[in-house]
Amino acid sequence: MIDGDSFAHRAYHALPKSIRLNAVVGFTNMLTQLWKAEEPDAVLVGWDTLSVPTYRHEAFAAYQSGRIFEDSILEQLDVLPNVVRACGFAAAKADGYEADDFLAAAAAAKTWPGDVLVATSDRDAFQLVSDRVTVLQPTRGVSEIARIGPAEVRERYGVEPEQVPDLIALRGDPSDKLPGARGIGPKKAADVLREFGSLEAALAAGRFATEAEDLRLYRRIAAMDASAPLPPLAPQSPTWVEASTFVRGLGLNALADRLASLA
Repeated sequence: MIDGDSFAHRAYHALPKSIRLNAVVGFTNMLTQLWKAEEPDAVLVGWDTLSVPTYRHEAFAAYQSGRIFEDSILEQLDVLPNVVRACGFAAAKADGYEADDFLAAAAAAKTWPGDVLVATSDRDAFQLVSDRVTVLQPTRGVSEIARIGPAEVRERYGVEPEQVPDLIALRGDPSDKLPGARGIGPKKAADVLREFGSLEAALAAGRFATEAEDLRLYRRIAAMDASAPLPPLAPQSPTWVEASTFVRGLGLNALADRLASLA
């Protein structure tokens, strides 16, 4: 499972803008590198729908405020789900959901029997980690990947994976404009969760009484929505020739040649 927007933005800012459709080129290269490295039975790429607010935006007006995307990346984000489908992989996108939500839905899907790899640079996805689910976090392009399992979440955050939304609610998340609890940083937030087990238990014990409803809202925003609608999940065979034809139609001949060579 791949966080499409995370990888597309990573590609857009890594490659010179003088490269035509640089996000498409960079993302597709990342996609093929991951496929060759992991040899998955199936690939699902989740996407944001930037033109439609989610329940998070409606519940908290400051959520992700101030983010401005250039027209060039927006145009490429519209094309990329079709690139994914041309490769023979599944793409998930729907009004009111973020890419993260599709990752959560796929991680929780009972119809998929095997292990799940979640490729994203968003550490919020650590909440999905389990004995069955591993996060692949790129540290340098995708040439270097950190594999995040339960032990790595505990080492980095001091909490269990399922406590990550509670941790985010307490410590805040500047990138999403969540302020967190007053005076509580990452270490103190982890201490609270080790003591009480959950945000709700801490609130029931009288902690953060004046901020309780705000913190419940922040936790709801931080939690990925596993009810996001998914396309059918089934084993796939990449269709590199079709993908090559598709990107050649975009004028990306060098990328088309690379995809054709995979076939």
